[in-house]
Amino acid sequence: MDEQRPPLEGVATEWTSEQTNRVGKAFRRSRGLSIFIALLSVLAVGIADYFSGYQIYWSIFYLLAISFAAWNVGVLFALLISALSVASWLLGDWAAGVVYPNRFVPVWNALITLGSYLIVVWLLSRLKSFHQTLEDRIRQRTAALRDEIAAREQLEKEITEVTERERRRIGHDLHDTLCQHLTATSLSLQVLGSKLADASLPQAKDADASVELIEEAIDLTRKLAKGLFPLELEGEGLAGALQELCRSTADRYHVQCQFSGDPQTPTLDSTTATYLYRIAQEAVTNAVKHGHISKVNVGLSRLDGDLILSISDDGIGLPASISADQGLGLRIMANRAGMTGATFSAKNKSEGGVIVICRLPVTSGN
Repeated sequence: MDEQRPPLEGVATEWTSEQTNRVGKAFRRSRGLSIFIALLSVLAVGIADYFSGYQIYWSIFYLLAISFAAWNVGVLFALLISALSVASWLLGDWAAGVVYPNRFVPVWNALITLGSYLIVVWLLSRLKSFHQTLEDRIRQRTAALRDEIAAREQLEKEITEVTERERRRIGHDLHDTLCQHLTATSLSLQVLGSKLADASLPQAKDADASVELIEEAIDLTRKLAKGLFPLELEGEGLAGALQELCRSTADRYHVQCQFSGDPQTPTLDSTTATYLYRIAQEAVTNAVKHGHISKVNVGLSRLDGDLILSISDDGIGLPASISADQGLGLRIMANRAGMTGATFSAKNKSEGGVIVICRLPVTSGN
């Protein structure tokens, strides 16, 4: 790994230098074009000033070229354009045959006109400086906000991963420790019940009832363990976990819950598979608890190289307006989808009910 880093860094440096050269060339071309436009504008106004005669005052139109030069090129070039504008105006009037009573008049007029141009240049330079400062602050704030959002997303992802690890640990502990302990307790009670029955004691029925309660506790513990972390994710993968989710939902809530899976679906890493499973689990739970449904379908397929997870029900659908408390489940699902790089949508169907779709781009290697 260490031997490969210098070439990669060299490629990055070369790319950056190339981009910098391109930006520099584009800037120089833009600056040259602005200079040409400003000079051409002075020439055009000067020609118009000459042909209109000295009776018509054209000096204000030179401000267009001066303003353009100040904003797009710089203060020094704007000062040059101001001087050229005054010179063009004087030459145009002189060529048109204007006669001054003395030499002081054209000098005074030129100074007054040049002074007004310089005030405009100064105001525009201050405005441009303020504009650039504002843009810099906006860029800094945007960069800081982007970094803060990235940090929050990373923190949220880490918190979610820690939560999933704790769920996995608790699920394993419930399945491998508590269930085993309850099973041993059940076997012990069965042995005790057999001994009491052999002795024809009435307490044998109480022992059998205790065994039934222990068996129910074992079944409940296993369901809790699978809810915290479906063991099928480690074995049959996401499809097996979703199929078990549908089976347990149908048994627990007495609704039709069917799973349809594409055999060509790719194998996902544990984190991504867990996120998608949680999305399906949340969608199914919301449909059962709030949708007044009789049937829900969970689908896992592949379309145009993307993995599609869909949960569809026949319930009452989503309300027209969703409050913050009601929309918590949707926000959680959308957040989990975003952590995997998937897109998320939840909308009402035309025939009734809700359809939740999570679309995950996957690589061709999967």
